[in-house]
Amino acid sequence: MEAFITTIVTILVTMLFIRSYMRKRADAPGGSDPDGAACPRCRENVPTGALYCPGCGIAMQVYEMVGAPLSQETGEDDGQLKAIVRADVCVGCTACIPVCPEQGAIAMQGKLAVVDKSLCVGHGKCADACPVGAIIMATGEAVHRVEMPDIGLDFQSNVPGVYIVGELGGRGLIKNAINEGKLAIESVARELKESAPARTAPNERVHDVIIVGSGPAGLSAGLEALRQGLDYALLDQGTPANTIRKYPRHKLLLAEPVNIPLFGDLWVRDASKEDLIEIWDKVIARSGLVVQTDQRVTAIEKRGEFLAVSTNEETVRLARRVVLAMGRRGTPRKLGVPGEEREKVFYDVAEMEVFRGKHVLVVGGGDSAIESALGACDQEGAVVTLSYRGEEFKRAKDRNREKLDAAAAQGKIAVLLQSQIQQITEGEVTLALAGGESRTIPNDNVVIRVGGEPPFPFLERIGIRMVSRDVAIPRETSHA
Repeated sequence: MEAFITTIVTILVTMLFIRSYMRKRADAPGGSDPDGAACPRCRENVPTGALYCPGCGIAMQVYEMVGAPLSQETGEDDGQLKAIVRADVCVGCTACIPVCPEQGAIAMQGKLAVVDKSLCVGHGKCADACPVGAIIMATGEAVHRVEMPDIGLDFQSNVPGVYIVGELGGRGLIKNAINEGKLAIESVARELKESAPARTAPNERVHDVIIVGSGPAGLSAGLEALRQGLDYALLDQGTPANTIRKYPRHKLLLAEPVNIPLFGDLWVRDASKEDLIEIWDKVIARSGLVVQTDQRVTAIEKRGEFLAVSTNEETVRLARRVVLAMGRRGTPRKLGVPGEEREKVFYDVAEMEVFRGKHVLVVGGGDSAIESALGACDQEGAVVTLSYRGEEFKRAKDRNREKLDAAAAQGKIAVLLQSQIQQITEGEVTLALAGGESRTIPNDNVVIRVGGEPPFPFLERIGIRMVSRDVAIPRETSHA
């Protein structure tokens, strides 16, 4: 019996070895696929459809956004309107699916709405139903349209010396952000090594690189800069890993491990954001990475052969290169009320599904507040209240006001005008109403949408162009 088991095990191991060998051989550079493209990182040939570079092992998904064609460069146009989903805006609320008359024309893949262009006939009902304006009607081949900064395959923007990584670059997958931060610093280190030595600025320190933002992309960039021996400064307007601390998802997924410089493989599966924050804090402590907090970058401009980075403290730092690893949400305006620092308070929404079965209070009187309330009320079991200090929603689009009126009439949203938050506690929120009355309501989450400073005007001041890219939908969509 033992001999039989040993034989079976030997056969299985041999089969696995042969399968692995054949797969590696099929992906080997220069042989099986003459139409393959060169890996942007190591220049090895990558066969068409390969998920990883056979040379350096980098996941090809990391180049999915920066390598996508510009919107006007997509294939032939048959002139028929199709629904196009903006992947950088879609929050996965599913409001578009039940209103589509063509079954299967739009469906969820993971947490993103996906259009089957062979079934879509251009009714446009999905675009009307979308509470966040993530669906547009246009002609062409695209299904995922993303507005993003003009970035090359080395993550350098159209402004020489300024790199952009992470969520600001179009998509906020954590594993991609970590990889992008590392790859950008590799490009920086390679450029600095190959370029002529910069002259020393008189009486001023010149950093090799200044990294703005300490989310997953910024921390990875800082760790790689530390590993490469670069003179770096890592600045954040908040606290380390602030992007993750404000992340509204209850569950974070990384489908495969990513290698963090000076730490090793990070593999997070079905983890909460608190778990990930704990890991990042350990990474920072173990590596000795220095994160300078409360440093809001206000301007970046060319000063001779250097880049001058200005901060809120009216200090100016010089650098040979700058890596922007900021979030797309920018700097939100806060209410300044007791309890606003609680984890249950969001200033933006990445996924509407987190509000299923929850008591949700949305604060604000503009389109973003109304759209957040409409998206939340479509979630099963959600009890949604919209609070606004004004007498009417003057700043909102007519379409959004009509949708809000309809939802309120159906009892899906309770609208409290002339109301303001007084206090946020663990399970409740107290509101001040007109006439001096106050009301306390049950609450699990607060979404504050009262404006702020988005990062795009900041990018425009630097000179960075915004472009639209059409990202192809892979046959199998990762749920990470």
